[in-house]
Amino acid sequence: MSRRKPVGWAFFWSLLLAFVLTLVPLPDAIEWARPQLVALVIIYWSLEAPESIGMGTAFLIGIVHDVSVNSLVGQHALGFVIIAWIVGRFRLRLRFFPLWQQSLAVLAILFNDRVVGMWVNGLTGINFPGWQYWAAPLFGMLLWPWVFLAIDSMRFRR
Repeated sequence: MSRRKPVGWAFFWSLLLAFVLTLVPLPDAIEWARPQLVALVIIYWSLEAPESIGMGTAFLIGIVHDVSVNSLVGQHALGFVIIAWIVGRFRLRLRFFPLWQQSLAVLAILFNDRVVGMWVNGLTGINFPGWQYWAAPLFGMLLWPWVFLAIDSMRFRR
């Protein structure tokens, strides 16, 4: 008997929705508050169905994300691979946390992604973007319970 949970099209649709919402233009006044939705989807699938996403898949998603948002090719790919590795490493612990504690862990993971992005930008000579750069992980933390529950309900819907 298989112990795998149903993944099916839920992985594809959740990722596609995250990409679409990432590409939707926001007013300049609130662009800095855009949460890292693709990273949240990677965290969810790495946590709940690790057989559906590995580091190779995270790398490919990162390359597509880099091309779609016109960033340095490989920047998000590196960040997403690190996210997939961290979640895979601590998966068994994170799954037992209630959602509010998972949100704190997601905050730390998203901050780590921002540090990696800042490091890559520093290596390429791009200036530090300012304090707004650190706001997206906070909004990602606040969105995590709703993202988790939405993808979970989509995943188990018949």
